[in-house]
Amino acid sequence: MNEMVKKGDICFDEEFSKEEMVQQSLMETDTSSSGGSSETGDENVGRGNWVGRLDFLLSCIGYAVGLGNIWRFPYLCYQSGGGAFLIPYVIFLVLCGMPLFFLEISYGQFASLSPISVWKMSPLFKGVGYGMVIISGIVCVYYNIIITWTIYFLYHSLRAVLPWSTCNNAWNTENCYVRGESVWTNSTVNTTMGYNTTGVNMTGLLLPSGIANGTSNGTSDLAGRITASEEFWQNEVLQITEGIEDLGTIRWELLICLAIAWIVIFLCLCKGVKSSGRVVYVTATFPYLVLTILFIRGVTLPGAGAGIYFYLVPEWEKLLTFKVWGDAAVQIFYSVGMAWGGLITMASFNKFNNNCYRDAMIVPLINCGTSVFAGLVIFSVLGFMSHETGIDIKNVVTQGPGLAFVAYPEAVVKLPISPLWAVLFFLMLFAVGLDTQSK
Repeated sequence: MNEMVKKGDICFDEEFSKEEMVQQSLMETDTSSSGGSSETGDENVGRGNWVGRLDFLLSCIGYAVGLGNIWRFPYLCYQSGGGAFLIPYVIFLVLCGMPLFFLEISYGQFASLSPISVWKMSPLFKGVGYGMVIISGIVCVYYNIIITWTIYFLYHSLRAVLPWSTCNNAWNTENCYVRGESVWTNSTVNTTMGYNTTGVNMTGLLLPSGIANGTSNGTSDLAGRITASEEFWQNEVLQITEGIEDLGTIRWELLICLAIAWIVIFLCLCKGVKSSGRVVYVTATFPYLVLTILFIRGVTLPGAGAGIYFYLVPEWEKLLTFKVWGDAAVQIFYSVGMAWGGLITMASFNKFNNNCYRDAMIVPLINCGTSVFAGLVIFSVLGFMSHETGIDIKNVVTQGPGLAFVAYPEAVVKLPISPLWAVLFFLMLFAVGLDTQSK
């Protein structure tokens, strides 16, 4: 803002600093009779500011720590050299993650504008702002579907016997089996196996439940067979059809869960940063509480050490491949959340003198530490599952929805009081998804 000031015979332009503009705005607010609608202490009268000092920090942590930390990083770390993967991961964190994170939040904090309006300084790049908003909108729809699935699994976890733990449900097929189910018998095996086994001791043989129930097609291998957990996911939750030409019917259960997800998001954002800033005190901290509980439980299980070793054992030779370094860079951008517009938006509600440099150091470090910690939680339980079933852990570990809705729930079935751990796990996913979605 320029203003002509006359001192004697000299006229010159006086450029007010941002701090002076803020002070002037506050003075105008105090003297204005209509200023009662704005909350006391807000520097930005029109848009408002975060209420508490930790609101922005926890919001950034919740925004950065998402489902990718839980269902993508552990698998990526295992696939890309275990502990050796942490070297390129940390390098890209320092070279790319922290500087770009600081750039975005400092820019948003200085301008106090949205990702579109902030490009007034250079209208040529305004399309970048529109791109940020479009991508964020698409991801919002995608994330709410994940929250919907989480609510559905959470509902089914509230029962004594988890529905994905058996093959006796309406959605199961003859190819269904439960990993590690035993057949403790020495007689009539030939009738269940489909061939003569006279004189063979079958005591304690690990067989799929379908074979144990006499539904085998005559072979004892697992070709074409599907675990109970995967059948629950495909046949009950998703109800996958034979092709895109068959759209299927409306899943009223999922529709209700989707409506609940959108209602919860609306309640979190209905008052802008004044409401979402309070929600993050729960949604940003609760996942860490659950992860800690699951970690303590996981490391006390037999086979947990083997799972963690499998997760972190370094394979130094993989550092010589470009793919590992590319995966590390992609994971940093994917996880920390630069160039999506969310960081600019959240920082625009900061007060002008907020220490954004401190926040830019803390949030990426917490985000990356959470990724490593989540991997310990996941692989400790998968190691226990491998120990219980006798199946190599590399045959059960996966990423994405397959880890969150198939592999980990199947592993939870092996734990004592399995519904409790299932509820905790899906509550954690709900909190993580809600925290990212509400930003």
